[in-house]
Amino acid sequence: MFALVRPEAFSQEIRKSRFLAQAGPIEGEADARRLLAEWSDPAATHNCWAWRTGNVYRFSDDGEPGGTAGKPILQAIDGQDLDRVLVVVTRWYGGVKLGAGGLIRAYGGTAASCLRAAEKVPLVRTVAITLECPFSDLALVQARLGAWSGVGIEDQAFNDKGAAMRVRAPETEADALLAALIDQTSGRLTVRREETG
Repeated sequence: MFALVRPEAFSQEIRKSRFLAQAGPIEGEADARRLLAEWSDPAATHNCWAWRTGNVYRFSDDGEPGGTAGKPILQAIDGQDLDRVLVVVTRWYGGVKLGAGGLIRAYGGTAASCLRAAEKVPLVRTVAITLECPFSDLALVQARLGAWSGVGIEDQAFNDKGAAMRVRAPETEADALLAALIDQTSGRLTVRREETG
């Protein structure tokens, strides 16, 4: 799976209609709705879109005949093995009807061209881990977390016994990281795995 590095745009004219595809990375539905509101042009004939984050996806034909816009955009996303992405294809009607097949090719092709041009990075699945660490082991734990590739401390709070940290680590490395930390603190560390993201 891949994710987009930054937003990308691509436009083309097809039989006098202008099509503009805009694609961008999203973290979830709230991000998708925000970008959709920002990128949709109320003066355009149609603002068709699709987005995917993991197994959750949505798409809209925005008034085009059913299945001729949103679904081809989603297929362009899936065809390039992308996740956490929104694509909006805006159409300004030019007076020539394209027919169902022509619409499918226009929306899907414009989305696919935009996504092909976009810079992508491999998507690394991560897991959130909550660690509770006594003060006596805090410096060691922070040093180990800092040295482990792809691991980041998202939040840290202190209490009278030590620190509670929320850490995000690559899913494939999480078990090895936790085993090393528990071993190095002689089991004084309390750990809890959270969601995969």
